[in-house]
Amino acid sequence: MSDASIGTPEQLRDPNYTPPIAKAIPLGIQHVLAMFVSNVTPPIIVCGAAGFGFGSNSPDFPQMIYMIQMSMFFAGIATLFQTIGIGPVGARLPIVQGTSFAFIPIMIPLVAGKGVDAIAVLMGGILVGGLFHAFLGLFIGKLRFALPPLVTGLVVTMIGLALVKVGIQYAAGGVPAIGTEEYGSLLNWTMAGTVIIVTLGLKFFTRGMLSVSAVLVGLLVGYAVAFALGQVNLGNVGRAASFALPNPLHFGLEFSFTAILGFCLMSFVSAVETVGDVSGITKGGAGREATDKEIQGATYADGLGTAISGLFGALPNTSFSQNVGLIAMTGVMSRGVVTIGAIFLILCGLIPKVGAVISSVPIEVLGGGVIVMFGMVVAAGISMLSDVNWNRRNMVIFAIALSLGLGLQLEPGALQYLPQTLKVLATSGILPAALIAIVLNLVLPEELADESTEEVSGGMAGNGKGSLPGE
Repeated sequence: MSDASIGTPEQLRDPNYTPPIAKAIPLGIQHVLAMFVSNVTPPIIVCGAAGFGFGSNSPDFPQMIYMIQMSMFFAGIATLFQTIGIGPVGARLPIVQGTSFAFIPIMIPLVAGKGVDAIAVLMGGILVGGLFHAFLGLFIGKLRFALPPLVTGLVVTMIGLALVKVGIQYAAGGVPAIGTEEYGSLLNWTMAGTVIIVTLGLKFFTRGMLSVSAVLVGLLVGYAVAFALGQVNLGNVGRAASFALPNPLHFGLEFSFTAILGFCLMSFVSAVETVGDVSGITKGGAGREATDKEIQGATYADGLGTAISGLFGALPNTSFSQNVGLIAMTGVMSRGVVTIGAIFLILCGLIPKVGAVISSVPIEVLGGGVIVMFGMVVAAGISMLSDVNWNRRNMVIFAIALSLGLGLQLEPGALQYLPQTLKVLATSGILPAALIAIVLNLVLPEELADESTEEVSGGMAGNGKGSLPGE
């Protein structure tokens, strides 16, 4: 989108160039709109799993509003780490940080049904995991060999598969409604379905800002329908304060080996995702490869932003891929534009009424949005897998990792005799699948003969570009 009123083509490819302020502000807010829903959804899911989220009637429900508020505030802070930088911290590129979906399958078993007191364990894991993530910046470039598209695509697909159940539960009325006549009612699916239909319509039949923020607009339309049907309660908005600063150690800190190990392992995956996003930004926006310094700085900022979030009650941060696509679409590489977006996020995080308004969105409406988002996570993973050379070796690795990972996720009772630490990590499905894929990819020979897999493939050989010697 080369526009002379914004800058010359050379200027638009320069991260240090900032367009005129009248153009820069809407471009910055556009970045926030593109990631806003994805950023506030993880705290809603985690609080719901803990038992003080939507529909719980818990006296701790305001704690979810606080976590939503902190997710906005520290997404803005972490984004500033990336765009402005502090010493070696930050890529000084237009990287938008936000609350990560990747850690949700790890967090849910840690807090499931345990109430607000369980959040302290998460915060301890987030703090240590964030510091470990920053430490990975010292040698992240040397670790990329262990995570080819076969592994990263599998992990992203598993994350999406772990979350799709949550979307359906929300659309049907939420976990508290399970077992009641209200669950899965036509009214609930009408609200959720409105969001899905509007989102798809905007994504496929519009361009520009409407297409980029299709999920957000779909939620707004669904919210309006829910309001017309009398399903919106604005009581919390009136009671919420107009301004509030972050509260250090709001949920406390508790250090659990299970949580620390889980967060550190997922930080490894998140760090590689950030490397990919940095490379995508420099290729799509500036037509060049990312430098080692940019990759290292981005990893430091990722980890530091996550660690600080844990001290104030927010969830882990990571770079947001949808904003990488937005930069490629607009052609504006300016880190000044993204800095404006970060400031907007910080301001939202200082106003509890914004979190209260978000908490007034009926869970069925949110369900319609997350069905689309979590489905897109699965689709993104499958897209990454399209880069895999689907020879028989890689088919076997993928088959075993997916079968065990997804199977453990669907049938957690199969691990009832494991120690609690291992049980929590294994039933997420993601960590065992990733570990199996990484190990097998490193130890198995590059090619397997036809007869090595024929008996387990049922005649369905891969159609990838791989071939055996002499074929």
